[in-house]
Amino acid sequence: MLTLSNVTIQLAEKYLFQDFNASIQAGEVLSIMGPSGCGKSTLLDYLSGSLSPAFQSSGKLLLHDKELNMLPIEKRRVGILYQESLLFPHLTNLENLIFAIPETITGKQRQELALHKLSEFNLADKAHSLPNALSGGQKARIALLRTLLSEPQYLLLDEPFGKLDATLRGNVREFVLEQIQTTQLPTLLVTHDAEDTDAMGSNTIHLSLT
Repeated sequence: MLTLSNVTIQLAEKYLFQDFNASIQAGEVLSIMGPSGCGKSTLLDYLSGSLSPAFQSSGKLLLHDKELNMLPIEKRRVGILYQESLLFPHLTNLENLIFAIPETITGKQRQELALHKLSEFNLADKAHSLPNALSGGQKARIALLRTLLSEPQYLLLDEPFGKLDATLRGNVREFVLEQIQTTQLPTLLVTHDAEDTDAMGSNTIHLSLT
């Protein structure tokens, strides 16, 4: 379970969040919904450990009762999925996946694991292609697969469906939710689209500009 306890984030005298509390169970999605500029992305930065020093923050972020606040981003085991896929354009899709696999998995096992996951996601024929040869939906799937291969313990979704067309968006939402439930990752989604929250079957907190 991912728990936010009395989280306060402010910039100078402006409070973006004040004594904010939330709990996200394994396999559950919590949505933060609101317009651009209301603080959604700032909350993700706080959760990932990448909050700018310009902001002041207090409160606790707990994962399975372990406090994460003092840990840097590379120690938090957090998976982040953005609106852009952010795949390395000069690496093949297989190489993109291998890059994400923890160093505890070595040798041929790394490639075997990546190939197995590509086959599982019906993308084995794209292993040796570059990302620019993928469709929008395929890029979204590869990006999610790369995130999951890094073995995160919680997942942050930063409007990951925003640049997909309407038909494709529905399919990718369904795919992402299926993976969240399969891996039992506590997940926080930020969005300005009510259809995202409805499709993900999530609890929703609405933010407004102040």
